[in-house]
This record gives sequence, C-alpha cells and structure tokens, in this order.
Amino acid sequence: MGNEADIRGQDPATRAARLERSTPIVSSLFDLWERELPRLPDKSKLAEAIHYALSRRAALERFLTDGRIEIDSNLVERAIRPPTITRKNALFAGSHGGGRTWATIATLLQPAKMNDVDPHAWLTQTVDPIAQGWPITAIDALMPWNFKA
Repeated sequence: MGNEADIRGQDPATRAARLERSTPIVSSLFDLWERELPRLPDKSKLAEAIHYALSRRAALERFLTDGRIEIDSNLVERAIRPPTITRKNALFAGSHGGGRTWATIATLLQPAKMNDVDPHAWLTQTVDPIAQGWPITAIDALMPWNFKA
C-alpha cells in the first residue's frame, strides 16, 4: 500500500500497516521539532504549536499502532459542515421569527437525514397528523426512525 489514501476506511488490521510505513516519518518529524524548538522565540505561535505537539506525542502517535484510529478528523469535519452552514445561513432568515422557524425546520429535518429517510417525504406525511391533533403521547410513532415510505 502506497499512502494513507490507500488505507483510509479499511479494516483496522489493514490500517495497522501504518506502523511499518509511517513510524519513521512521524519519528523524524518529532525529532525535527525537538531540534528546532530551542531556536524559536518561546512566545511565538510556532513554538506554542510545537510545545503542544510534543506534550501530546503519545496521543498523536496512537494512530500508528491502533488501526481503529483515523489519522485525521476530516470525516468528522465533513459530517458537521452542513449543520454549521445551515446555522450560518439562518442568520439571514430576515427576522427573529424567521430564524426561529428556520431552526425548527432544521431540527425536524436532521433526524430524518440521520436515519436515511427522505426529509421531504417524512415531513409531508408527518405534519398533517400533527395538525389534525395527533396525541403527544403517541408522537414516537411519527419519528423518522419509525417512518415507512
């Protein structure tokens, strides 16, 4: 296997190949930081970053020996990007009431997305029963995880 892209998303045993391939690279990076740190002003941003990395070396190197751990947090960052963009867009909803409405709709639709349910189909079939007086004690039956298309 050539690089991290080749093993991303693979099973932990396959990703354990990092130990052989990446350990020398990571080790030389930490060696470089330790050599260069004394040459930097203590209060510089770069020195702060290097101190941070050196003080957390064991945690930062854990991905080398534990194939369950990703090398970065890109997957998580991509997962949280859409809600963050929605939150920022809600700032331009036009009014306080518009923002509240936007937040309510986003709150309703997110569980549908998380349960692989078409949000429009779910909302279309859910709003009418609620408007007709669906009992709050039976609201769980209308939740996306119980939705039948």
